[in-house]
Amino acid sequence: MTEDWKTYKLSELVTLLGDGIHGTPKYSDHGEYYFINGNNLVDGKILIKPDTKRVSKDEYLKHKRELNDRTLLVSINGTIGRTAYYNEEKVMLGKSACYFNIKEGVEKRYIKQVISSKYFIDYLESNYTGSVIKNVSLKSMRELPINLPPLPEQRAIASILSSLDDKIELNLQMNKTLEEMAKALYKHWFVDFGPFQNGKFVDSELGMIPEGWEVKRLEQLVSKLGDGIHGTPKYTIDGEYYFINGNNIINGRIYIKNDTKRVSKEEFEKHKRELNNRTILVSINGTIGNIGVYGGEKIMLGKSACYFNVKEDISMGFIKQVLSSNYFTNYLEASFTGSVIKNVSLKSMREFPIIIPPFSEQSRFKDITDSMVLMQNELHIETQTLTTLRDTLLPKLISGEVRVMDVEKLVHESL
Repeated sequence: MTEDWKTYKLSELVTLLGDGIHGTPKYSDHGEYYFINGNNLVDGKILIKPDTKRVSKDEYLKHKRELNDRTLLVSINGTIGRTAYYNEEKVMLGKSACYFNIKEGVEKRYIKQVISSKYFIDYLESNYTGSVIKNVSLKSMRELPINLPPLPEQRAIASILSSLDDKIELNLQMNKTLEEMAKALYKHWFVDFGPFQNGKFVDSELGMIPEGWEVKRLEQLVSKLGDGIHGTPKYTIDGEYYFINGNNIINGRIYIKNDTKRVSKEEFEKHKRELNNRTILVSINGTIGNIGVYGGEKIMLGKSACYFNVKEDISMGFIKQVLSSNYFTNYLEASFTGSVIKNVSLKSMREFPIIIPPFSEQSRFKDITDSMVLMQNELHIETQTLTTLRDTLLPKLISGEVRVMDVEKLVHESL
């Protein structure tokens, strides 16, 4: 660490540090405030999900925390280490969301980069308690050591890393827009049956469907369906394969995070699964229902990742949209077991009923959405490249190993 840098505990850099309520609030279906926990912290933002509970203003006022424009949030229970800025969202915090307010004179974006780093994840991993559900104490959060350069360098480091974050976020938003376009088309055709309303309809176990369409189980549409290993592999720091679980499946893709463990090729070969260019992944343990398309990544699957290989005569894009629908989400919610950690069995996955149109209609859908898929793939590859660059630079910049002036040109060329 350079001479003009100093090391502080996080408690010395904040005006307030705490967590949310340690009980269950009184919910209200029409409340204006959302009750959030650590699993609502996604990609640096507070994500309000379809199943996020609400509370009334009166209930919020009973338990409100002092959140402001200097507030950062971290998940400290269950899935630990997720982070987000607070941006005046109408939220009430649960116990798995830790919050702290950064002092004036300290660059908030710099602290956000520190708590987005592998250094922070490693610190949490070494300080959590609980064998089933991980938990990090507020005491451990307060004692987190942070290397702090002078304020101008804090701002410069934050700016260069934030520029990468912004480009990554832009790509993600473009991908999201493309996905929403495909979803809207899927709903119009295959849920509302818009283009087929003038044809004959017949009864099925899933209601009235156009004549010539069928209801099939997922197992009839795939050549292989299974999950990852049900144990802990032997990790290695420089392994070429990443060990992923359901929480690596995000927004239709597989994301390698800075805390994702690695395994050697030999370990991978012991437990490899038959993944190919027709493989779709679904998270079935913990956070259930996330969907991802396998794109050739060097990965080894854990038990919370279900995989299946779609048959050649079934459209991949069509199946992906079925699995991204509320219909599939509702099916999973009705099928899971476990009161603490949700789990969906492979049996339930195999038995999932799907309305299948003739292949000609699937092909028409594919023809329209192929260009969207191609653009999504290109954006995903660029995003992974930028993410790797950011994750490589981040620890070196916040430790002082690399200085801003040494990497500005590299980052500018990447953007």
